[in-house]
Amino acid sequence: MTQSGCGVKSRYSVDLVDLHSLCESNYMRLRRVFPDYENTNERTVRIGDANSLTLSVSERSRYTTTFQLTHLSALSKPFGGVRLHVRLYHDARMAEVLGFQQHRQLEGRYPYPNRQMYQRDEKQQQNRYLGELLAFCLAEGRDPSAQLFSGAH
Repeated sequence: MTQSGCGVKSRYSVDLVDLHSLCESNYMRLRRVFPDYENTNERTVRIGDANSLTLSVSERSRYTTTFQLTHLSALSKPFGGVRLHVRLYHDARMAEVLGFQQHRQLEGRYPYPNRQMYQRDEKQQQNRYLGELLAFCLAEGRDPSAQLFSGAH
């Protein structure tokens, strides 16, 4: 993107409405995938023959719950799976990705290129990935007793 055709890149600005909408949707999706998280510490959802998502509660407080999500697939198993650190904010009814793999404390935007090689909208992309993963679980997932979830996203 250039400004007035002079070759200068415009600064990326976070679309807060889109990010908040995504975080609100992810809150609802995560609660549907793991409805008994207040009384249970872990749940595994099977997705097809070779995929699974394990959701583990790592911290509970009055207004938040923090989860470690591990997505295992045939491609990711040798590497321990894809790991997300997610926090639910119950008062705001939002879910936010706090970390992805070993990376924590993401900024809302990054200059590009940067040392970590993050995308300019890295935080947005990671929250979008969470939404797609949870939507996939709701559409295709099975609980350990092999009953299908009812309904889609």
